[in-house]
Formats: sequence, C-alpha cells, structure tokens
Amino acid sequence: MGSSPWTLKALRKLQFENWLFVGMSTGLIVVPWGVTLGFCPNALYALRTVEPLVIIKSNIFAFGWGIANVLCCIGFVRIGVVLTGGILGGLGLSLGVVTPMVFKASGLFRQAPDLLSRPGKIVLAGVATMLVGVVLVSVAGFGRNRTLIQSRKTSQGFLGGLVMVVIAGILSTGPNFAFAYSQDPIIKAVKAQGAGDIASTFAVWAVGMLSGAMVNILFPAYLMSKNKSWHVLRDSWREAVLPVLGGIQFVLAIVLLGNGNLMLGALGASVGWGIYQAMQILGGQAVGFASGEWKGIFGTPRQQMYIAIIIFLLATVVMGYGNSLVRV
Repeated sequence: MGSSPWTLKALRKLQFENWLFVGMSTGLIVVPWGVTLGFCPNALYALRTVEPLVIIKSNIFAFGWGIANVLCCIGFVRIGVVLTGGILGGLGLSLGVVTPMVFKASGLFRQAPDLLSRPGKIVLAGVATMLVGVVLVSVAGFGRNRTLIQSRKTSQGFLGGLVMVVIAGILSTGPNFAFAYSQDPIIKAVKAQGAGDIASTFAVWAVGMLSGAMVNILFPAYLMSKNKSWHVLRDSWREAVLPVLGGIQFVLAIVLLGNGNLMLGALGASVGWGIYQAMQILGGQAVGFASGEWKGIFGTPRQQMYIAIIIFLLATVVMGYGNSLVRV
C-alpha cells in the first residue's frame, strides 16, 4: 500500500483529481465488485441476508477512512510522500492496534487477548516503539522543509498539509475496523452460497467500504468540475493506465491485509494492522526517496529518517513476537 503513490509521482499530464478519480473507481468499485459479482454465487442475495447493522457499522468506519484518504492524497502533494506516510501510519497504528483488544471484533478476533495480558503488553511495546519512529519522521520532515525553504524549492501550505495528515491519521483506521467488526457475518453469508476464501474477502471490502468509495470518487469529480479538468482525463487517456495500476495495487493491498489478519489468528486485527502500517510507512519512504523528495537533503534530517526506518522494522518484530505468544 505504501508504494502505491508511485503512480501519482509518475504523472505528466493528468492532474491530482484525475488520478484520484480513476484510481479509486478502479480500486474500490470496479475490482472488488467485479470479483464479488463474478466469483461469489448469488452474491447480492447473500449480502441481503447479512444484518443491516453490520453493513452500516462498517460503512461508518469506511466513511471516516474516505475522508482520511482524500486528506492523505492532498498531503502527498503538499508535504510529500515520506512525511505523509510516516505520520499517517503512526497515528493510525495506535488506534488500529489497541481498539480491537479493548472492544472485541467479530469471529476469530473476538478471542483476542486483553491489553494487560502478556501478549497485549508486548504488542503495546511495539506500538510505543512505532510512535518513537513517527516522532523522528516528523522531526526529519520539518528539517527537510526548512532546507527546501532556504533553497526556495518547497511549496506553500506545509503546516496546513501537516494538520490535514494528522487528522487523516486519526481517521485512517477505517479499513481495519470495517473488516475486523464486519468480516465474520459477511464471509459466512457469501461462503454459504459457494464463494471461496479470496472471493469472500473481496465481498467484505466491496460492501463494507462503499461509503468510503463514494467519498473518494465524488470529491475528485467535484474538483474536476470546479477546475474544468474533465477534458484532461479525456485528452490524456493513455496516461490513465497509471491510476488504474495504482487502484489495482490498492485493492490487492487491502485484500492481502484482510486475509493476512485472519491467518495471524485472534490478535490478527491488531498485530496485522500494526505490521501493515509499518510496511506501508516503509513503502512510502521508498517512493519518496526514489522520486527525489530527499534530493539535496543531508545531515541530521536524513539521519533521523534512516533511524526511524530501523525503528519501524524493530516495532514490526516486537508486535510479531507478541502475536506468537497467543494460544487459542
């Protein structure tokens, strides 16, 4: 997931709103609903058997994530992929890991150990380690911005972009909660009609993330109307393959997240999300460095970023160890 913004960095003619519209239409509507309707027999009937409250609850989480994703994409433009990914991942990590251990999720996740159990304490230690890395990423980002200001290579709106990313980080746990608290009844419903494991996971994302999809499609549509940039999409349709690839990468990431969480067991909704966030941050760092966001930046800010990356990896190991102690 973290490396998916490479498609935004590679654009030459398409604008931000074109990229977001095509990418999210692909990743949140075309692919998940295509797989659900194509590989889940009687999919619509199966989904109608799911208690409405389950779908409503998952879509409340998804709506918050929809807002977060828009703010995140604006953050990519205003403050860069590296800093956006670091802050977003760290803040989302804290809520996403802790909440399923306090308010038990559905199915297998209902058996997750409490925060004060030995596995819970170790996972919390991993969260604390990750937050240290987030602080370092933020400090490094401010140092990078000061250097760019001095060389007049930075855009305006850094502080505003930072505030947007902080809000996005708080709301970014939507996909994890949407899946953790709704996956069991939805998967059971579509499997009862003959769906396989992978197709049933796609069904969870298709129906559970629908409100988030609407936010991420209607907002760029509004921007294209406001900026009169629909024609850019039409005139540069060949370049539209980039956001399509980004959308496919996006949906593959969340499907792997869901399946991986289930395979990790009772703590999967917490530990899986934590590892996912750590890898998302690292993917974002890779794109940021490769695209030249840190070109000409040396000394303390770069060293701080390198140390933060090491800390993220360490936090992943700690959380993985905590998960290994669970016996269900």
